[in-house]
Amino acid sequence: MRGLQLPLSQTQRIRLQRAFEKLQSLSSKANSDASVTVADTIPVNYEDTFLKGHGTMDLNGELVATVCGVVERVNKLVYVRALRARYKPEVGDIVIGRVVEVAQKRWRLEINFSQDAVLMLSSMNMPDGIQRRRTALDELNMRSIFEENDVVCAEVRNFQHDGSLQLQARNQKYGKLEKGQLLIIDPYLVKKSKQHFHHLEQFGVDLILGRNGFIWIGEHVEARDSMVVDQANSSEQSPVLEESNQAYTPLEMRQTICRIANAVRVLSTLGFNVDADLIMETVELSTSLTIDIHDMLGSEFHVLVAEMEAERRSLTTKRKR
Repeated sequence: MRGLQLPLSQTQRIRLQRAFEKLQSLSSKANSDASVTVADTIPVNYEDTFLKGHGTMDLNGELVATVCGVVERVNKLVYVRALRARYKPEVGDIVIGRVVEVAQKRWRLEINFSQDAVLMLSSMNMPDGIQRRRTALDELNMRSIFEENDVVCAEVRNFQHDGSLQLQARNQKYGKLEKGQLLIIDPYLVKKSKQHFHHLEQFGVDLILGRNGFIWIGEHVEARDSMVVDQANSSEQSPVLEESNQAYTPLEMRQTICRIANAVRVLSTLGFNVDADLIMETVELSTSLTIDIHDMLGSEFHVLVAEMEAERRSLTTKRKR
């Protein structure tokens, strides 16, 4: 609760503290050495050999943590993954970035990393959808694909020798994101999973959880490969009508996007892991209580969400028993 910047009343403060205490007790029962602070002892089996990794040190014959974070174990390696640190990319990560520069045969994207990521012209699908060699004309028309401040979804391809990051967007699900809202949260709140692209059918909204802490919430877009043919045909028939349809987002859709975005903001403020299921539960809680969109950012709704999450984890723990 120390990091929360919320104007809480005395009653709300007590309720929130109880919810966090319940969550902490459930977490400690599940995994006693999951999270550590500086100078905490990390339990290890000294009879077996182990390797000291980042965030650990040997002090008086004990392995202690030098940073606040979560203890991770990979075979014999024991290390502490620091919380609230900058994004540390891994090959295959789904990331969302903002274009900051259009350079020769490449775009540079800000992805919450120590360096800007690079998306090469040769590492993405062309608008015509045809797999072919990139020509000088394609290079001249790069700004018609992405320009400065465009939001782009891509995948981490590899690392260069200088430590910079190279992206690729050859799959049809990657590319420019429009008609939506971009949120930035702490990267450690987005866990790696099998699915980072979610279509919330009941709302007609696409939710993309970027591993770098960039979250996209926007109007649902059909598969881009089918769109290529449709756009080519419709542009010949009625280009003016198509342009007006692309520029307009209904008020109800914008309100839905804002409601889902506020649910993400609340979860981020409380420090909960952000996933599609928890976001949907938070949205359903706000609609069931008929809470207005901007009232979701108030203190009372934060307390309600914390209590809801504590109750949900308690029920999950009982079912496992």
